[in-house]
Amino acid sequence: QVQLVESGGGLVQAGGSLRLSCAASGRTFSSYAMGWFRQAPGKEREFVAAISWSGGRSYYADYVDSVRGRFTISRDNAKNTMYLQMNSLKPEDTALYYCAAAQTTVQRMRVMRYTMDYWGKGTLVTVSS
Repeated sequence: QVQLVESGGGLVQAGGSLRLSCAASGRTFSSYAMGWFRQAPGKEREFVAAISWSGGRSYYADYVDSVRGRFTISRDNAKNTMYLQMNSLKPEDTALYYCAAAQTTVQRMRVMRYTMDYWGKGTLVTVSS
């Protein structure tokens, strides 16, 4: 079992930065690939980024207004924590951000927006224009 708790969300102006954290409990954290997803009001949940169990591989969403180049995913297995550094934030990044875990590949995680094994409750990011 893995329990996940997100933190670090808040209100920021466009162009600003935030760092989200996802703290995990459970002795098997390092055996799971981890990911960040987000859901804006009135929209479907979408994949943001994923990182392999070792941290050696990462994968970012490639849709329009991609986060690639602005967001960086990382993890520290010694601390049972995953991070999402978000720079150059835009109003369209406003959403509830969820962390999630699954025993899968980072590429496959992009289609698992509702089917990951474990989910946190989310942290709200609001970007003002």
